[in-house]
Amino acid sequence: MRLKLENNFQNINWNYPTPIKFGIDRVHELAEFIYELGIKNPLIVTDPQFREIEQFNTIVENLNKSEIKLSIFSEIKGNPTGQNINDGVEVFLKNENDGVIAIGGGSSLDAGKAIAFMSKQKENIWYFEDVGDNWTRAITENLPRVIAVPTTAGTGSETGRASLIVDERTYTKKIIFHPTMLPDLVVLDPSLTVSLPKHLTAATGMDALAHCLEAYCSNVFHPMAHGIALEGIKIIKENLINAYNNPKDIEARAKMLVSSTMGSTAFQKGLGAIHSLSHPINAVNDVHHGLSNAIFMPYVIKFNQSQIEERIVSLSKYVNLDNQTFDGFLQWILDLRNELSIPHTLKDLNLEFDFEKLSKMAIVDPSTPTNPIDLSEDDMKTLYLNSFEGNL
Repeated sequence: MRLKLENNFQNINWNYPTPIKFGIDRVHELAEFIYELGIKNPLIVTDPQFREIEQFNTIVENLNKSEIKLSIFSEIKGNPTGQNINDGVEVFLKNENDGVIAIGGGSSLDAGKAIAFMSKQKENIWYFEDVGDNWTRAITENLPRVIAVPTTAGTGSETGRASLIVDERTYTKKIIFHPTMLPDLVVLDPSLTVSLPKHLTAATGMDALAHCLEAYCSNVFHPMAHGIALEGIKIIKENLINAYNNPKDIEARAKMLVSSTMGSTAFQKGLGAIHSLSHPINAVNDVHHGLSNAIFMPYVIKFNQSQIEERIVSLSKYVNLDNQTFDGFLQWILDLRNELSIPHTLKDLNLEFDFEKLSKMAIVDPSTPTNPIDLSEDDMKTLYLNSFEGNL
């Protein structure tokens, strides 16, 4: 039976912050979109897991039927590394590709954007870390066009101007940034997310929530992003549990996919300690980013209480919580994590953590300056320890 969206929002085209094609089975229009962008020989960048499923095979078969010459690169880790990007660029140049179709979760989208960008650069990838103004010296002429097709509802990389890449030399997750890394076209097809396993539906959904929540709590003045974050949280509150418990609830899947895109649009306003704590253990311990965000979330909310309580109370009213107080919101987060089978502590992951090392990495993370409360290295260690032991 064909999946169908109600409420008259099946196929819609948006142009914020980049052209977006939203609707069920829009991925079947991919050949048309490729022609529209003038791409003749695309490199499909995906992850090893998605490459093995039937949906991916169908996409490739449809492109072959449209006589589109293509190559495939899928040597990508869950937290993509600099070597993954270098290998992808080598394949891109060898096959004389002229565009990138990034299909998959955040790792695939981040890698695809970085491969397209780096295919024209003379400097190595770390030169373009989001520090100072190095990005202004990038080569921007004739960059390959990029189409982003997310298959998870979490990272929102499809509407981001950066990629998170692990520097293997230091086991540090770095932000590679340039405005031209924003994809030229996004295809939001909720049918691609229906087969997502429950644990990834949970982790990626909590990632989208972390993006919206930290953007909402940031003190940076950006009313547009603030409003998007607020509405994104409401959408997640109303749809994440449904998507988790009823994977084929296509309306819940569709709205979660949109909330993910909203989250990455909103965090132009800034992030905070949830991400500061996550990035080091993503790089060092290879923990899934959405999962780590979900674990850290209540501990950071509690730490920031003195600066965010009024905003959280307003948020609680907007999303219509039963208990519209700071404590009521915190309890909602704890209950939500429990319903999604998210571990309550880092200890539950059964991994070895060097909190001294991780704290030194977290304090210099790019997300740290926009946390609502100024943070020290000792604060980071306290937050890690609280998250490990479950001390709220």
